[in-house]
This record gives sequence, structure tokens and C-alpha cells, in this order.
Amino acid sequence: MPRLIALDLPAGDEFVANVVRAWQSGDVVLPLDQRLPIAAKTEVLARLAADVVVSANGVNTLAPERSPMLVPLTDGDALVVATSGTTGEPKGVVHTHDSLSAAARLVGRRLELSADDHWWLCIPAAHIGGFGVIARALHHRSRLSFCHAVDQSAIDAARADGATRTSVVPTLMTRHSFSEWRTVLVGGAASDALPTNAIATYGMTETAGGVVYGGITLDGVDVRIEHGEILVRTPTMARTYRHSPLPLRDGWLATGDLGEFDGNQLTVRGRRDDLIITGGVKVWPRVVEARLREHALVSDVCVVGAPDAQWGSVVVAYITTTAATPPTLEQLRSHVKETLSPSHAPQRVMVVPSIPRTTLGKVRRSELPSV
Repeated sequence: MPRLIALDLPAGDEFVANVVRAWQSGDVVLPLDQRLPIAAKTEVLARLAADVVVSANGVNTLAPERSPMLVPLTDGDALVVATSGTTGEPKGVVHTHDSLSAAARLVGRRLELSADDHWWLCIPAAHIGGFGVIARALHHRSRLSFCHAVDQSAIDAARADGATRTSVVPTLMTRHSFSEWRTVLVGGAASDALPTNAIATYGMTETAGGVVYGGITLDGVDVRIEHGEILVRTPTMARTYRHSPLPLRDGWLATGDLGEFDGNQLTVRGRRDDLIITGGVKVWPRVVEARLREHALVSDVCVVGAPDAQWGSVVVAYITTTAATPPTLEQLRSHVKETLSPSHAPQRVMVVPSIPRTTLGKVRRSELPSV
């Protein structure tokens, strides 16, 4: 049985060397998020039953308690990713060499990747978006460089060093310029909000990252809509969770996301649970958030629905601002109603010091203050 090798290392040449070494030995790697506190790392190691931890202090062999519910690792497994879920315990998603290779191959075909590329990794390698950069670079024998603190000077320095392609989270695109880059992959962003050299990708940890690029599925990937929900079938699919099988139906993964096709173009509306129905009107939070970010006094925003006796739900906006005087509710409502229907205008606004987010930029909704 392969061992599970946890890598408690920052992304860099040593990290990649340990990935390659583990794979050559037939073992499986578990990248640990370097932003997690020690207690959280310890919990991940125990829950996912790592056998060995490689850190800056050396190699430490563990003696994990094997749960009878644990799905055994098998030959061909390559990677376990601890999902960054906003609530509950993280799931260990098990990918094989075949699924990672398929992802690198299909993305390579779409983007015409080659050994001449230079990938810049600036998001955590412990998540599939970041590890996917490493997997693509290894597969195509491309140059790979790293960054741990992203600002405009780091972006410009990487480009001056020859970096041509990168993957980012949407918040980086809103704060910085990547105008000189060949390709910028952006997970979870709307295509119409991006510059021409950026591509909105849709996928998840279970699909080894993005399988829909700019609204168009990658070759070999099938997507269908069933009762409004997006279902995916792909050769990049993970084999299992660490504690249970994937909830596949004849090879199809029900994503929990709602979307629709316009011809062959997929539009992702959002998570089923995020949809706000106020006065019988469907309001998608990401549409309102995009509009509110265009307000000069709004630095960051999260939109949610709150129960309401009269309307069923009302639109609530949490905002951050650097202004001495925050924008008023009426100012924000007027701003939204310039381009969207009145139902999209927030009916409550809360000014908060910051929007709680995961390391990949997902909002931790459970940590937002009550309205």
C-alpha cells in the first residue's frame, strides 16, 4: 500500500523535489496549507491519516490510528487534497496519476502549452488550483517559479524574469494588473469581468480544477444541466474521498452549482444554497457583488440572503471601505439600481473590518456577523 507523505513545506523547488521523489517511490502526497496554524495542520494529518511528514525540520514518521471507514490508498494514487470548505471538516480528495495527467493534457491542448512556457505559482500549492500549476509544469517540462507574497512589484518582477502564465483567485485580478502576461487563469470569476488575456475557469477539487475554460468545456469533458444543476463527467475526476466514495451517478458528479447553457457556452450562476429569492425574484449574489465593487467607496463585499417575513428573503451586503465615512444604504441602492433591477439593491448593509475568507478567497459565511 502506498504511504501518504504530507509536505509541510512552502511551494518551491524543495516542495517539487519531494513531490517527484514521493511519486517515484510509489507514494502519495498531501500538501499542507502553510497558512494553517499548527493545531489545524495536526488535525488534517490525523483525519487524513498521513504516514510521514516532511518539513523544514526533517522527516517525521507518524503512527496514525486507522479508521475502519478510511478508504485505502492504492497503486496509481498520486495526491490527496484537503478541501478548503467554508464549514465542516475538510474532505480528503484522492487523485490518481491518470486524473492529474488528464488534467494537464486537456488544459495543455486548450492553451497550447509546451516546454517553452514559464508558470508562476502565486496561490497555495495545498489547493488544487495551485497544485495544478505544478502538475502542468511537470507534465509539459515547463519552467516553474514561485511567489509567497503577491503585490504589483512581485507580479512585474516575475514577468520581467520571463514568467508567461499563472493561475490566480479573482481578488488578485481586481487588485492588480496582469496586462503583459500571456495567460492568466482565474477560478470562480465571471468571464465578462476579465481582461482578454485572462480566462475564467470552472471546476472543483474533485475535477482536478478547471474543466470549463471561458464557458467552453475542455475536450473529453461532458457537462449537462439537470433541474438547473451542473453535472460533470470528466477523465480528470478524482478516484474517491479519503473517507467515502465520490457521490457519482453513472460517472456524473452533481456539483451543487446552478447554471445554464447558451448554445455551447456555460454560465455558472452560483451555489444552489447562495440563490436569494426576494419577493419571488431570483437574485444571484455574485451579480450584486460585482456591481457593488464598482462603487468608489467599496473595497470588498459579500452579498447574502436573510430571512424576511414579508419578502421571503432580503438582500444583505457586507462591505469594507477605506473611506472615513462609509457609503449609506441609499447610496449603494442607487448605485445598484443604475444597472440592475430594484430587487437586486441591498435592503440591509453592514460595514465590517474585513470579509473573512479562506486562503483561496472563498468567503467564510459562517464567520460573518449576524444581521
